[in-house]
Amino acid sequence: MEHADPSRRRLSGQAADGLVEVAFTVNGTAERLRADPRTTLLDTLRERLELTGTKKGCDRGQCGACTVHVDGRRVLSCLTLVATMDGHEVTTIEGLADGDRLHPVQRAFIDRDGFQCGFCTSGQIMSAVAVLREGHARTDAEIREAMSGNVCRCGAYPYIVEAVQQARA
Repeated sequence: MEHADPSRRRLSGQAADGLVEVAFTVNGTAERLRADPRTTLLDTLRERLELTGTKKGCDRGQCGACTVHVDGRRVLSCLTLVATMDGHEVTTIEGLADGDRLHPVQRAFIDRDGFQCGFCTSGQIMSAVAVLREGHARTDAEIREAMSGNVCRCGAYPYIVEAVQQARA
């Protein structure tokens, strides 16, 4: 929708209909789409790209269920606008495995029962991969601190810590 005030600045790439062009990579696949600039990365992943492994928990950035990687760094996709993804690389839980070969963190979560209901699991795994890459997994206390933004309502925390330690080894 066009605004009556012509002095209002447009976002880079914003069309007359108010949508923005976004070109980014998701799990190694180039994506190009037009989106409302207020649309979150989470909603785009789930609704437009049909990658439903990333979960919508609180939709306020407080639970970590929506954690994905952008250019290798973990982000909360419910707080990230898709319009800011132009030129970036996004990895979701669907992009961690190599074909049928699970990522070591995914394998460790299965081996150590690092999930119960499974709702937070994709965010926990994405966060754990980043924690290991960041070098914050030397002790159980470091793991708990580094992953404190990921909430598990079932209380599987001891098993999550074991899974991260197994993947680190």
